[in-house]
Amino acid sequence: MTNLSDYQQVLTPNYGLPPTIIVKGQGCELFGQSGERFLDLAGGIAVSALGHCHPDVVKALTEQANKVWHLSNVLANEPAIELAKALVAATFADRVFFCNSGAEANEAAIKAARKAAFDLHGPEKHEIIAFNDAFHGRTIATVTAGGQPKYRTGFGPMPEGFTHLPFNDCNALEAQISEKTCAVMVEAVQGEGGVRPICPTFFEKIRTACDRVGAALIVDEVQTGMGRTGKLFAYQHSDITPDILSSAKSLGCGFPIGAMLCKEWISEHLVAGTHGSTYGGNPLGTAVAGKALEIINSAELLSNVVARGQQLMDGLNALNSKHELFKTIRGKGLLIGAVLKDEYGGRSGELSTLTMKEGLMTLVAGPNVHRFAPPLIISNTQVDEALDLLDRAYSNFNKQT
Repeated sequence: MTNLSDYQQVLTPNYGLPPTIIVKGQGCELFGQSGERFLDLAGGIAVSALGHCHPDVVKALTEQANKVWHLSNVLANEPAIELAKALVAATFADRVFFCNSGAEANEAAIKAARKAAFDLHGPEKHEIIAFNDAFHGRTIATVTAGGQPKYRTGFGPMPEGFTHLPFNDCNALEAQISEKTCAVMVEAVQGEGGVRPICPTFFEKIRTACDRVGAALIVDEVQTGMGRTGKLFAYQHSDITPDILSSAKSLGCGFPIGAMLCKEWISEHLVAGTHGSTYGGNPLGTAVAGKALEIINSAELLSNVVARGQQLMDGLNALNSKHELFKTIRGKGLLIGAVLKDEYGGRSGELSTLTMKEGLMTLVAGPNVHRFAPPLIISNTQVDEALDLLDRAYSNFNKQT
């Protein structure tokens, strides 16, 4: 039987040693090699929006697999065209570029903003403003855009032209943005940065400032998009529209796909040959994403996200009244972070380990935040079960303290 010793021998060590090997998933449940069951409140890091092996998504994948898998973008395919039409109809966007991951979607966003600024204003307008604690991917450009130096250490020199400001700080933004700024890149909720929602006033200030200096507003919705916050995309909680949006993760519900959505004034500068992706928009990925979008963008599912998110938030606050571990619990929809009190700082990983011992998969968002991003189909009964398991895990944490 394949085991973790095999993993250590043949795979690069950049992920550390996983705690177990999963062999099967169904709905909101995962199963290990020995049949051990886990309730999934991690969702593959906010990816498995429809749970595991959703029958309609499996059907879409297998039906397309019996037609054609790959063509390259020298040729067109029906699923990609239909998915792009659906995304345009459901959002602010005029055009869509498909790729294979969130990092690739953000790379495309960065390049598109820079190219539009170059064509319209010349090479001096190239600065991209991003924010401390942000996460936009792990390519050289996206770790540079991200506001967490730990992901850049040892990989320099980094590309030039990126400036980082405090998140939700209107004064810092006003002081920095200028005619040299080609884009402001921001997450609707900082996921890896601690599950920190954007302040509505700050979001409005970014939009106004971008309009004033002719810069593009890039909204990274890799983690928040596809229903995670109770709207199809988190920007839709406001009246603000981006110029560019990146999507991935739940877009394919586990099948690798990413997308960069943009307005016409951006896309018209991506003329033939300026950007591309060998696998981007492949028939398998877009068939899966098309079905996922159809299911997720429904009143029934989005209402479940709001209801189960509130149930989980209320339950976590009740548990915190009992165990007194967290100084705040924040988030939106089914993306929630519980921020450890200062005396427990740096120990979020211990909480995740303890919940797994109870049969519950959870996440961290840095060393101080216990994060939850379950499938959007999770039921009220499953949320209640998760809260019972968390109660036991938090009790065990207190016993160790």
